[in-house]
Amino acid sequence: MTLLQPAEWSKPRGYSHGVFVEAPGRWTILAGQTGTNEKGEYESDDMAEQAHLAFLRILRLLKESGAGPEHIVRLTWYITNRTEYEACGSRIGAAWSATLGRNFPPATLLYVTGLVNSKAKIEIEVTAFLPLPPAAG
Repeated sequence: MTLLQPAEWSKPRGYSHGVFVEAPGRWTILAGQTGTNEKGEYESDDMAEQAHLAFLRILRLLKESGAGPEHIVRLTWYITNRTEYEACGSRIGAAWSATLGRNFPPATLLYVTGLVNSKAKIEIEVTAFLPLPPAAG
């Protein structure tokens, strides 16, 4: 995966402008993940805690496909409250670092009036690419 960062553009914080991948491999596409536990229950109405649980769900699903956070190539975030998101942004960032590490793929963040479950405050869609290992020769 190669990041797209024109030299004359300012470097974004917390995401990348784009990536390109030129390799045989496997794609993993995740449905939007929200801040629920393993049973699909919301334990908290705190947005940062919901984000942390969503990140853990993303990790688990990536693991199912043999991928890790370093293979994420695209994110779409849906946030229900701008003020709350801005107030807990540093806690969401800390949760990201603790779970998904230092990969900052291209991302789009959308503010929406609501999600399917009214308890959900954040939902994140993920696309990942796992390159195939080179053929032994």
